[in-house]
Amino acid sequence: MRKGGESIPDEEWERFLREAEAGSSGAPEEPSARARMVARRLREEPAAPEGWRTHRPVPRRKGKGWYAVGLVVAVGLLVVAVDPGRVADWLGGGGGGSPPLAAESERPSQPPATGAAERLPTSKEPFRGSPAASWDDGTAGIHLPAARATGWMDKERVAQTLDRTRDFLAASNLDPGVLRGDRPSKAIALINPHQRDVQDYLATAFRTPSRKNDPLLLFSRFATTKVRPAGNVVRTRGRITFREGRRGAVEVTADVTYVYPVVRTAAGSDEVARTIVRRETVMSWDDPAKVITEQGTFSLISYKSDTTNGGCDNLTGYFAPAFSAERAVKGSGDDPEVDPYDRSTSLDARIRETDEAECGTATRS
Repeated sequence: MRKGGESIPDEEWERFLREAEAGSSGAPEEPSARARMVARRLREEPAAPEGWRTHRPVPRRKGKGWYAVGLVVAVGLLVVAVDPGRVADWLGGGGGGSPPLAAESERPSQPPATGAAERLPTSKEPFRGSPAASWDDGTAGIHLPAARATGWMDKERVAQTLDRTRDFLAASNLDPGVLRGDRPSKAIALINPHQRDVQDYLATAFRTPSRKNDPLLLFSRFATTKVRPAGNVVRTRGRITFREGRRGAVEVTADVTYVYPVVRTAAGSDEVARTIVRRETVMSWDDPAKVITEQGTFSLISYKSDTTNGGCDNLTGYFAPAFSAERAVKGSGDDPEVDPYDRSTSLDARIRETDEAECGTATRS
């Protein structure tokens, strides 16, 4: 697949629409996750799996790629996501930390400050020593903009759409059942059932995960026999934006960083490891008069992620965080260094900076 997260050029999109319309005059368009460009690209690329490396101090796996007509395949990994109030039965302990920051309504101009001496996290203070100590819990850390009439929707419907977008983020990244490995039924129910390639992926990924059909591309799942959450919250920071998309659709973009603390499941384990994942998901809430869809669902345009300590070369369908013993085994001195808490650049720019390495070195965890 093509590396990077560039959107499809307007001329390619218009050409595709003209060809599609020529074959179905006057009919609503059925969104697809693939098109000719992708099929050609997949034929041209070697079938051998990509290589992965592990690093010190924490492994970092990044993901990018694309399906024309826009499904970007993210190959990043997460570890543990939880929504306070929804997952008290799955988690135990307190989050600890500093008072929360104001909501992120726009991209920050610089990364969070680094403390004079980062302190190690504990089961009582799993975010200690990280910027997430002052972030909000669960969906409270995801900023929603004020609604306004856009495209085919009035102001009230746009407000409902923004709420549903945040519901999808919670159902795919924070739902306790999904974290335990259940099928993400609530999240899937929000995806346009007529987006056939996406539905094919969903039908395969949970049964036989692979590099191509990996449930971790969109959802957070964990092997609870190996890790359990540390504390009762996951910290988040990010924002949702929207604009008018093609054919009058409301195009919504979510750019969110999640921080998940875990400990080993083994009795007596108390070392806390954190996984940090930044996800960008772009979705199109289409006009049913112009696109074949179902009311209250969206079509995926793209999704990408950049993840620290989620596991490299991992095709099990579950996240695999590393602890200090595993991180000290191997390392590489020539891999790019990345601050996983830095939200001052776009995710595309982050991916381009480390384009040659699938796993880099995080400057902090």
